[in-house]
Amino acid sequence: MTGSTAPRVAWRNWAGTASAVASEVRSPRDVAEITAAVKSAGEYGMGVRARGSGHSFTAVGAAHGMALDLSRWTGIESADLDTGEVVVRSGTTLKTLNAELDHLGLAMTNLGDIDAQTVSGAISTGTHGTGARLGGLATQVAALELVLADGSVVSCSESERPELFAAARVGLGALGVITTVTLGTEPAFVLSAQERPEPLDAVLESLDEQCVANDHFEFYWFPYGQQALTKRNNRLPAGSVPEPMSGVRRFVEYEVVENALFGALCRLGRRVPSLVRPLNKLSASAMSAREYSDRSHRVFVTSRKVRFVESEYAIPREALSGVLAELRERVPLLRDPVMFPVEVRVAAADDIWLSTAYGRDSAYLAIHQYLGMPYREYFDLFESIVGEVGGRPHWGKMHSLDADSLRARYPRFDDFLGVRDAVDPERRFQNPYTERVLGH
Repeated sequence: MTGSTAPRVAWRNWAGTASAVASEVRSPRDVAEITAAVKSAGEYGMGVRARGSGHSFTAVGAAHGMALDLSRWTGIESADLDTGEVVVRSGTTLKTLNAELDHLGLAMTNLGDIDAQTVSGAISTGTHGTGARLGGLATQVAALELVLADGSVVSCSESERPELFAAARVGLGALGVITTVTLGTEPAFVLSAQERPEPLDAVLESLDEQCVANDHFEFYWFPYGQQALTKRNNRLPAGSVPEPMSGVRRFVEYEVVENALFGALCRLGRRVPSLVRPLNKLSASAMSAREYSDRSHRVFVTSRKVRFVESEYAIPREALSGVLAELRERVPLLRDPVMFPVEVRVAAADDIWLSTAYGRDSAYLAIHQYLGMPYREYFDLFESIVGEVGGRPHWGKMHSLDADSLRARYPRFDDFLGVRDAVDPERRFQNPYTERVLGH
């Protein structure tokens, strides 16, 4: 048997919202061992999934048959410094990728604020950052190599098997096991970061202007406050020298205030729900202005140690003001109070079939609740509001939609299913989550 094995090893995701026990776990070290694992699963009539890092809030990464742990299949395999294209092994975390790219003098064009995901898991679930002129991580993919259900190793790009490429860039792990990802990168650059509290009404009034005027714009809003924390990240000219936040201030701002202190307030709010509203307002009032610059990935990524559950939907950008107005009116009326802020980001339209930004410029609203606090009524309310404007759920965040609901929101949904029928007719890569959202 190739690769290392560990029978019936339990898996649990980061938030504790999904779990599974695999019949067998393999840790392949190369493409040959990944291929052997997929073939072996087929011989035994067993499903097979790559687990990733477990940072999704859904069970998209759950493996109930054979689980592939790709933590031994990592790193940059090759890099073309002239074109910026790099070939990355699929088990590489974004944190490792960012460090290795930085060493080569390269960088990703855009990133989200979490770097714990594997590169294959991040693109497969539609992970994104913010920027009105920029797409999600999958738009930075130039080519993919996959092992299909029959054990064949195939490559796809815009010119080679283009339909597979259009499907597999955000493929939910349902089409095959991604072995390498070819990414388009660019020379490393410095971002200027400006973060400050501003009145929410003023932010909403100037939102379109702010999205156009800044490379990356986003804001956080605590549901019982009138202030938003805005974040503007903009590129500095080539050759700019970073002026990062001092180590002491970074520790105080991020580790003490945003993690330790906020975590303590969340625990208090969980124990005494009547305190959540004043604690929420206290959190909003504690937001401070800061300005610094650093290598891009150090600005994009933020330390997140307070655990939570999350739902996120992409909506047409023009619908954002109306959706937020309804949330502002109805969230304070919920029986159970909300401890965490709402995050708002934007992204450009793309042409990836199951991308949440397919065919439309999008705004993303992410709602959160502290782990262990009631969230169902809040999340149901959120889904009903964004559903009225055709909201599409982030594949790695909590939602209740099934294939019938999603088909109406994705123009190329059935095209995706057609590709899946062609490459995985026996549903070797299916799990309960993909069965719900894609159908059998």
